[in-house]
Amino acid sequence: MRYIFKFPDIGEGLTEGIIIEWYVDKGNAVKVGQPLVKMETDKVVTDIPSPREGTIAARYGKVGETIHVGETLVEIDIAGEASAAASAPQVEAVEEKGAGVVGTLEVASNNAFLPASEEGTEVRPAAAAGAPRKVLATPVARAMAREMNIDINQVTGTGPAGRVMKSDIQNFHAPAAAVSRSAASPSAAPVTGELIEVRPMSQIRKSIARNMLRSKQSTAHMTLFEEPEVSALVEARARYREEYKKEDINLTYLPFIIKAVVAALKRHPELNSEMDFEKGNIIYKNYYNIGIAVSTEDGLVVPVIRNADRLTVKELSRAVAEIAVKARDRKLTLDDMKDGTFTITNYGALGGWFGVPVINYPQVGILGIGHINQQPVVAGGEIKVGNVMPLSLSVDHRMVDGAEATEFLNDVAAGVADPLSLIMRQ
Repeated sequence: MRYIFKFPDIGEGLTEGIIIEWYVDKGNAVKVGQPLVKMETDKVVTDIPSPREGTIAARYGKVGETIHVGETLVEIDIAGEASAAASAPQVEAVEEKGAGVVGTLEVASNNAFLPASEEGTEVRPAAAAGAPRKVLATPVARAMAREMNIDINQVTGTGPAGRVMKSDIQNFHAPAAAVSRSAASPSAAPVTGELIEVRPMSQIRKSIARNMLRSKQSTAHMTLFEEPEVSALVEARARYREEYKKEDINLTYLPFIIKAVVAALKRHPELNSEMDFEKGNIIYKNYYNIGIAVSTEDGLVVPVIRNADRLTVKELSRAVAEIAVKARDRKLTLDDMKDGTFTITNYGALGGWFGVPVINYPQVGILGIGHINQQPVVAGGEIKVGNVMPLSLSVDHRMVDGAEATEFLNDVAAGVADPLSLIMRQ
């Protein structure tokens, strides 16, 4: 029997993904749960497993192609079951020269098909003398070449085994592209270099764009600022930093801030809630999953530290380090990203002072942390050198009034100013 496996809905509102790497070819035997293909979605890079055991009869989509939920990924021949007509369109397989791979991808109309490539697998010799060699290239490089109308076969690769990398495309000046632009604008001055650079948006960047716009359109943003003096926090971190290093833990300020935020959320549940406007309800959450904004090469992601209220400073330090590494290595899963109740963004780690963070919708609050600076402060009627931590709190004003937001921010500021209180008042 021919089993048609379509790109499944893997949750979190994901509707499409980009093929990063194929693990199987036509004719390969597969088992249930065996990875078939690596896909980049809006939020994570994930492997799609086989739902059935059998033999790959056809493979749909090339590396770098966008596949939508519900579109066919592979056809699997199931041994020992009665033959049946495939539910997907039956099309003639086309072999790509030099690739030795058979597969199809439906496009535009029922009669037009693109051949699938053998991206990411061993390159085989050309079938006939003089046949063009298939260039090794990363998916991002191929996509960029298409967007910039560059013949990737003309690009010299600097990656392993001569693989064309993103930087090779960026540094390549295609004469044909320059001629085309000059022809389009005959009165323009001669082009001596690339005046623009076109890069395809990553799935993560698309997701960021959608979520930021949705947040601004769906919430009533209000932002408050505070500058607590945190010399006691600086001293506490300095006192235990070397001790934590013995256990390979980098003690930062963030675990203390998470502790202060959780304590404030317990006193102000409105900021740990969600609005169900259609049903006219407010959903108060009695768990504390804190999202931590992490900057990566592809864009900003927000993995979640679950049940942060149950973790010690040492456990929070480990959790923060683990999610940061997973984010930058693109190993986050959907479970790492969902069910957050409040978000913290630490632009101070990059030297930022104050900011107006955008709420991670449908949450109702986000706390921005600025860089700690030494500056004059007044204490006991005297001016002395203090350590000031800038805080920015954005809230959804539909859910949180100004007074409630101010009290919450004051509680967070008091917690980071007196870190011992975070333990003594638990």
